[in-house]
Amino acid sequence: QVQLVESGGGSVQPGGSLRLLCEASGPIHMINRWGWYRQTPGKQRELVAVAGSGGTTNYVDSVKGRFTISRDDAKNTVTLQMNSLEPEDTAVYYCNLVGWRISGPNRQRNIDVWGQGTQVTVSS
Repeated sequence: QVQLVESGGGSVQPGGSLRLLCEASGPIHMINRWGWYRQTPGKQRELVAVAGSGGTTNYVDSVKGRFTISRDDAKNTVTLQMNSLEPEDTAVYYCNLVGWRISGPNRQRNIDVWGQGTQVTVSS
């Protein structure tokens, strides 16, 4: 099965930076879209940034100009560079992969996979 492992979370002071990494493993055929989401207690999961297969990216307004999503198709990884962090960015961050996995000889199956989440805390 395809699995995602996230790393890079932690605690930082306001104005600081963190870089999140998400690595995919397993029988991946193609990744259509990578996404980073975040969630705080009592709130719905929020889409932060998305990277499509054509190189397109999109961000929630609150992180535009501060966060950058980058995908490496050769390594099946995605990163989220977070600069100028604010206390409001504190959340558990999850990566998401939408694409296709190899399910047999010349067969693929669509997948929608989530990482386990990594905590980001911005506090003075």
